Amino acid sequence: MAARLVIAITTADVGARITTRRRVPEGFRDAVGILESWDGGVLRVRKRDGTLVEISEEALVAAKVVPAAPPRPER
Repeated sequence: MAARLVIAITTADVGARITTRRRVPEGFRDAVGILESWDGGVLRVRKRDGTLVEISEEALVAAKVVPAAPPRPER
């Protein structure tokens, strides 16, 4: 059974935590983080490690809003 790929985000979700799947030459890549902006056909997602991922709308194959990340355990 194949998974259903759906893009369920809009520009109104800027500021929300999202998960994305995008097409790259090697196959697919995922990114989870805060949708910082969506301008000119490019989504900018800030990952937990602070890196900024830029995703072209044309490469996006799936995306949705997800709950906030659970707190990391203290060491």
